[in-house]
Amino acid sequence: MPMDDGPLTYAEFLARVPKVELHCHFPGTVFPATAIELAEKNGVELPSMDPDELYRYDSITDFLAVLQAVSKTLVEPDDFARVAYETLADGVHTGNLRYREMFFNPDYHYPQGLSYDEIVGGIGDGIRRAHGEFGVRCNLIAAISRFHGPEAGVALVETVLAHPHDLVVGIGMDDLTPEGKEAPEIFVDAYALANENGLNVTAHVGEIDGSTPRDVLIALDVLGCDRIDHGYRILGDPEVVRRARDERVHFTTCPHSSVWLYGFTFEEHPIRQMFLQGLRISLNTDDPPFFATDLGKEFVIGAAQMGFAPEHVAQLCLNAVDACWLPEPEKERLREDFCREIDALTARLT
Repeated sequence: MPMDDGPLTYAEFLARVPKVELHCHFPGTVFPATAIELAEKNGVELPSMDPDELYRYDSITDFLAVLQAVSKTLVEPDDFARVAYETLADGVHTGNLRYREMFFNPDYHYPQGLSYDEIVGGIGDGIRRAHGEFGVRCNLIAAISRFHGPEAGVALVETVLAHPHDLVVGIGMDDLTPEGKEAPEIFVDAYALANENGLNVTAHVGEIDGSTPRDVLIALDVLGCDRIDHGYRILGDPEVVRRARDERVHFTTCPHSSVWLYGFTFEEHPIRQMFLQGLRISLNTDDPPFFATDLGKEFVIGAAQMGFAPEHVAQLCLNAVDACWLPEPEKERLREDFCREIDALTARLT
């Protein structure tokens, strides 16, 4: 992202503030043209071979079906490296990304004959290339797919523990059960194993229509989560909101994907209400090309239309630093860098 010393419009400020991203899914970062090229190379059938039609769907169920179809186009470690490099480069260029923690779902890729080590190794190659060229850093969160059930969740945690890797910094949970539910309580054994072995843990809860503030409580009290992904339905219970505010629980929210999937508007978005009620949130892309967004748009469009002022944006960016799973000395250095850069950018606002 080009830098200069002249005055900035608010849109330029929003694009240029340094950012940490905590909620982005590796298979959801595949650009449609890349997915089609990989499908042709690897002999994989997609719902559409038209890049303008591939990422079209009317519900979260349809979205997840396309996401899993695209995942099947990744069959060699080099495919994973390409996708990791392309998405990190895009984050740098569109939104001044400095550090990301990115979900990946090994269960999506085992049917293609890949091992856990090959998956992590391929993604890691792309991460290292992007770091060498742009200075951006990235770590990984191994995500339990709820669709595959609680036993597969335990097996994933066992695999992570048996194959330690310096890029894999925690466990997450996404997808829906075959019944279309979040059902966080059925994954208690997987999370107990993760917690017993000192892994960082998070979970997608309080996201979909039909989920409730109770799902957020289960993630906190039963699963022992360090932070919550999405969590919009917490607003249905003021007592749960109060507790999350008092305990400084962090919510990794995603403006564009939630507008697309659940019919929210930016002006009246639950993310805005969560912030106004004192919850600690950050803005993230979720699955950027799948929702026609990028890290810059989440701020230039999302933050602006939700009415966030410069000081609010600064807090959002620093919230993400505070909630990330880097070692404390690295977080402190990153926070100091962000404060210095945000102050300099704020001073240039017209």
